[in-house]
Amino acid sequence: MESIKYIYRIGQGPSSSHTMAPRRAAQEFLKLTPDAAAYKVTLYGSLAATGKGHLTDVAITEVLSKVAPMTIEWRPNEVLPQHPNGMKFEALDEHSAVLRSWTTFSVGGGALSDDAAADADVYNKNTLSEIQEWCQSRGYSFWEYVEQCEGPEIWTYLAEVWHMMQKAIKRGLDAEGVLPGGLGVRRKAGDYYIHAQNSVRQLYNRGLMYSFALAVIEENASGGTIVTAPTCGSCGVLPAVLYYMKEQFNIPESRILRALATAGLFGNVVKHNASISGAQVGCQGEIGVACAMAAAATCQLSGGSISQIEYAAEMGLEHHLGLTCDPVCGLVQIPCIERNAFAATRAYDASTFAMFSDGRHRVPFDNVVEAMRETGHDLPNLYKETSEGGLAKTYQDSHN
Repeated sequence: MESIKYIYRIGQGPSSSHTMAPRRAAQEFLKLTPDAAAYKVTLYGSLAATGKGHLTDVAITEVLSKVAPMTIEWRPNEVLPQHPNGMKFEALDEHSAVLRSWTTFSVGGGALSDDAAADADVYNKNTLSEIQEWCQSRGYSFWEYVEQCEGPEIWTYLAEVWHMMQKAIKRGLDAEGVLPGGLGVRRKAGDYYIHAQNSVRQLYNRGLMYSFALAVIEENASGGTIVTAPTCGSCGVLPAVLYYMKEQFNIPESRILRALATAGLFGNVVKHNASISGAQVGCQGEIGVACAMAAAATCQLSGGSISQIEYAAEMGLEHHLGLTCDPVCGLVQIPCIERNAFAATRAYDASTFAMFSDGRHRVPFDNVVEAMRETGHDLPNLYKETSEGGLAKTYQDSHN
């Protein structure tokens, strides 16, 4: 498996697959063709179907149009065999002849199919069961396995990740107004935070987690700077529970960073063995994985054993199996924003449930990852980030 640094990417929203990765692809292509007279970009499949709502064209245009004129062709009904999120870049001369062509794919979490890092294995074990067995035989925790594979420099990277996550929460809590995109969705994080302060204890706890998750995902929806965890569309879940634990239990940063390491390891296992791309497996690969990561992190911060941490993550993913990706108008707003808030509390609940147990359970995490992969494969394409089915369709039908 590759480094967990590629689970945690710092960048601008609203979508890791549809905004961050296409922007990176445009930057890479520009380095190869700085003298082009013009550019043509063709977007395929899911990338084309919801690209305008996800600002794919804006991300690419901001890079290439500074050098030469460019055009974008949208082909939502043409899916390339390798992945639903395909894009082809062409550099043209002054006579519109193709000088260079490059086809790449956005495979989830801001990654490109031909990233050099994709071939760089940092971890020598690829399943959670292998990792768990290794840790238990040595008395290690998951974060210690991460440190051994990544080296001590991983803590510097995770410190920056945590810093950016906290900044997104604080900005989001302070911001007000309507999110861009035309749906008229207002920011709610600040209001939820105020309501939480005036609530009884149980509602106060939930309200805080809601407000922290909303703060981050609303920043994402407005194109602000966030950290993928594992994607932009699910970026509010993990920061919400970590910030809640920090604020309520005075947990030091060193322990938060270790929890981030463990969460990244669980996300990495899913990415390696299945997918974190909504266009490939539906929202179970985004919100479901984010919930699993957050559940593992919370359970570790609560003093959970290796088995309890694995159990918490297993529940976080299991209870999101089959979740479709059907964003209204292709925007990362409805139902994505509310899903982040609900998944944060569900992650906390999964951790609590696991802590009441001895960690023994029937279905291991790896089995749920495989079930998610198979379920995503079986889902009709309508429900995988095309905005042509599910909630997106019923919304459009009711407004026609």
